[in-house]
Amino acid sequence: MPRKLVIVESPAKAKKIGEYLGSDYVVDASVGHIRDLPTPSEMPADMKKGPYGKFAVDVDNGFDAYYVVDADKKKKVSELKRLLKDSDELYLATDEDREGEAIAWHLLEVLKPKVPVKRMVFHEITKEAIQRAANSTRDLDDRLVNAQETRRILDRLYGYEISPVLWRKIRPRLSAGRVQSVATRMVVERERERMAFVAASYWDVEGEFRPESAGQAFAARLSGVDGKRVAIGRDFDDRGQLKSAELVHLDQSRATTLAESVAQSRATVSSVQEKPYTRRPSAPFTTSTLQQEASRKLRLSSKNAMRVAQRLYENGYITYMRTDSTTLSESALTAARQQARDLYGAEYVPDSPRRYEKKSKNAQEAHEAVRPSGDRFRTPAQVAGELRGDEFALYELIWKRTVASQMADARGSTATVKLSVPVESSGFAKTAEFSASGTVITFRGFLAAYEEGRDATRNSDDADQERRLPKMAEGLGLEVLRAEADGHTTSPPPRYTEATLVKAMEEKGIGRPSTYAATVGTIQDRGYVGTRGNALVPTWLAFAVTRLLEEHFPTLVDYEFTASMEEGLDDIAAGSDDRVAWLSRFYFGNEATTAEGLRHLVDHLGDIDARGISTIEIGDGIVVRVGRYGPYVEDTVPQGVDPATGEVTDEVAAAKTTPRRATINDDIAPDEMTPAMARELLEAADDDGRVLGQEPATGRDIVAKAGRYGPYVTEVLPEDPPPPAPVEGEKPKRAKKVVKAKPRTASLFKDMDLASIDLDTALKLLSLPRVVGMSTEIVKDDEGNEVEKPIEITAQNGRYGPYLKKGTDSRSLQTEQQLFDITLEEALQIYSQPKQRGRAATPPLKELGNDPVSGKPVVVKDGRFGPYVTDGESNATLRKDDDPESITPERGFELLAEKRAKGPTTRKRPVKKAAKKTAKKTAKKTAKKTPAKKA
Repeated sequence: MPRKLVIVESPAKAKKIGEYLGSDYVVDASVGHIRDLPTPSEMPADMKKGPYGKFAVDVDNGFDAYYVVDADKKKKVSELKRLLKDSDELYLATDEDREGEAIAWHLLEVLKPKVPVKRMVFHEITKEAIQRAANSTRDLDDRLVNAQETRRILDRLYGYEISPVLWRKIRPRLSAGRVQSVATRMVVERERERMAFVAASYWDVEGEFRPESAGQAFAARLSGVDGKRVAIGRDFDDRGQLKSAELVHLDQSRATTLAESVAQSRATVSSVQEKPYTRRPSAPFTTSTLQQEASRKLRLSSKNAMRVAQRLYENGYITYMRTDSTTLSESALTAARQQARDLYGAEYVPDSPRRYEKKSKNAQEAHEAVRPSGDRFRTPAQVAGELRGDEFALYELIWKRTVASQMADARGSTATVKLSVPVESSGFAKTAEFSASGTVITFRGFLAAYEEGRDATRNSDDADQERRLPKMAEGLGLEVLRAEADGHTTSPPPRYTEATLVKAMEEKGIGRPSTYAATVGTIQDRGYVGTRGNALVPTWLAFAVTRLLEEHFPTLVDYEFTASMEEGLDDIAAGSDDRVAWLSRFYFGNEATTAEGLRHLVDHLGDIDARGISTIEIGDGIVVRVGRYGPYVEDTVPQGVDPATGEVTDEVAAAKTTPRRATINDDIAPDEMTPAMARELLEAADDDGRVLGQEPATGRDIVAKAGRYGPYVTEVLPEDPPPPAPVEGEKPKRAKKVVKAKPRTASLFKDMDLASIDLDTALKLLSLPRVVGMSTEIVKDDEGNEVEKPIEITAQNGRYGPYLKKGTDSRSLQTEQQLFDITLEEALQIYSQPKQRGRAATPPLKELGNDPVSGKPVVVKDGRFGPYVTDGESNATLRKDDDPESITPERGFELLAEKRAKGPTTRKRPVKKAAKKTAKKTAKKTAKKTPAKKA
């Protein structure tokens, strides 16, 4: 029987697909890409000097790429070649997108098969889909390969040309990227808007009313005064000014007076409007909408959402999760409609299927939307015994969205009521107008299964709520139960979250679904963006990098230009553009449109003011500078000069040439760095500390300070006397080098507060290390006799915490307070215990069950380099986004499978070269060492 080799990307996928194919199929995994462009330092010596030396790409000869097999994939390649020798057919079953097509091409180039090759593609891992894919194969799509290779070369050219500029002008080891730099700019621009934002305050009145004929009470808010609309949050611009002079801007005084007048009046219904309400369900998930909704509802980062979705796909629960398409196959439409009919009733399903338009034209449109796999969906209740934690939550989210997309509209009615209240007693108005609205859902439709989450918006006033108003008619009298003035402050534009950044990138056409999670993760890993809760906060380093790119490479961070590059890659994938011609236009320029290429931009940079690029003005002469060792604030106006007028107020202080500087901590966001906060930092940096008192023995001042590495106490040493003046006529003597005495210092304990520390505590800290007492140990004297030798035991605070020291023997203490409290008896008790080498054995953090490959129990442990999973044979470190407490068994088994696939890590030890000795020298040395024979 012929033997067929099937190569997929991941071990988990290989295991699942192997179960669905017959015994004549052998399924193995390449574990992702097997080769890539090397860095120039990894290239052979003869290649470094040639046309490939700069990029591993020959830009002058058709952008030919030089690929090498990754070092950790050589063993895997050898294994695949061995399997291929015993096979009659080769099936390349990588994902059906550009990346998967490129992996298949690289496998073909490296393995060089002499047997028939077939491209096997599928969108879900079910038995029917896999067997169908094995029987209906196709050829490799060179257009998709060209598009992916173009993207890889494009990123290499961009990074290798722009990153060195950042190294020279801002800081070493920075990186620039085609998508990551634009995403960083988006986050920085939002923070700039927040920094320039001026808050405005406004007031309104909220009242509670009830029909006089008895009925339900309801709340309404002031909307107008004497026919003019009252200003609310959206009516102010970012400078805090009203957008229209026709609006009424209420302050606290007028709003309070108006509320008092309303409370004493009677209201009348001036108008009632009722409109039908209809709401359609959202389209099935694409990659980006899945990441957004997983962030809103499940609090999953983009990277984690894609990781969980990958596991669901590989284990056959959902279709392929990297897609721009919102379409569903006919079988999926039937499955979703049937499930909605079975669970909610026939009236919840429309007469005809809902078909959603495609969102883009790229190659990934071959896929469906992200949905449950199979021709009949499994409900969350049916998979509850198989899935846990994030996997179950994400599957449930995908199932709900898919089923809801084929359900009927939600229907109801929206009523808007306007009330008129006479307010002549207020003294500045005659009539106040209140309004209230309510939506009543009469038929929930798709809302019975799913409702899409919403992102926070700025200055959002009354959110749409489902609430019922009492039945009212025009002219109806209303009793005023309550009227209160309410103050508000406009909000700056909200920072991006991962969900809203992905949404904004998608709207601008920047990046692709398969890159969103990686891009958001990259800008955080590179130190350009941090997080505060769910919000993305740019660092000062991101400000400097973005400014350099905006001023000297404006095209490369232009949103429309970046989107056009994605469209260019789509054209290459569709076969309507040539790879070499497209790269030539990007790198060398386009003569037809006189557009400059990347090479021309880099070669003609001119002088870049590195200091100016890394300077961000705050106001009042205060600037933030991004230095080599981090950001700091600097006062460019001398201390004795008034920053507003420039007048000198203190000639001595103004004569100082060194500007005041202070380090900026990471917990201060850029929009919080106001001139007032900057001056607080500068004053704290200038502060000589708080004098706690004098040491009784020496009379020296003891001060408490806030230092770069935390709060500490120190003593103030007297200043050294100036050296004697040289005697006239004598040759000046060479000054002797004097070693200055260092003041005693001690860091505060973790539970101590700099503001409340007293002199006694400071003196105790400065007294460390403390002598706990004397111990004895048995030693041998010069004659070999055993004698007792006294040895001192001290308590010290070190880099890794408090400890005891007896000679060369150290033992850790549990708390810092023990440094003061531990007695000699307690210290001797600690030393009587055997010394523990290395880390103490700790119980596992979590048990995951038996590994399906080794059959041994898998546990999560805390190791020297962080948490890891192990089955006793293989160890795999958890990734950055893997939580040791919530990690699932499937994720643990996956990490171990990847580790086994990579094989053991081997370190090459340098081989010592033996010294070359000539026979003549050896003979001489031998002759010298051989004694002469006596007669």
